Amino acid sequence: MSEPFSVRVIVRGYETDVQGHLNQAVYLNYAEHARWSLLQAAGVSQAQLVGRGVGPVSLETTIRYRRELLAGDEVDVTCAFEWGEGKTFRIVQLVRKTDGTVAAEITAVGGIMDLKQRRLVADPQEIFKELATDLALFGI
Repeated sequence: MSEPFSVRVIVRGYETDVQGHLNQAVYLNYAEHARWSLLQAAGVSQAQLVGRGVGPVSLETTIRYRRELLAGDEVDVTCAFEWGEGKTFRIVQLVRKTDGTVAAEITAVGGIMDLKQRRLVADPQEIFKELATDLALFGI
């Protein structure tokens, strides 16, 4: 099995809390950055999604904090799609220090919303199949 898609991020000082730890809300920003980076790498742009009348939505997110991150730490944020049946999919992400230490595990449930009907599309894989140039990044 190949390694999941990932992006490198350096923790910036202004992202830390009074204890010097990466602020808990910033983990969500890192996860979102990795997801949009994966879409871009797969050939899917925000403009294409909007032009198609759809957009990705987050329905649930769970973060498990494992180790602290401090200003200057470099981390790789992974992103892997898991598909089941129906309107939703899971995205599993790790925030991992360059020495391999897992700092956080993030699991999200998402879908693709029809922007006119304001409802999830029946088969989100079909949207990615239509728009993407690299389906392997989606695990399809």
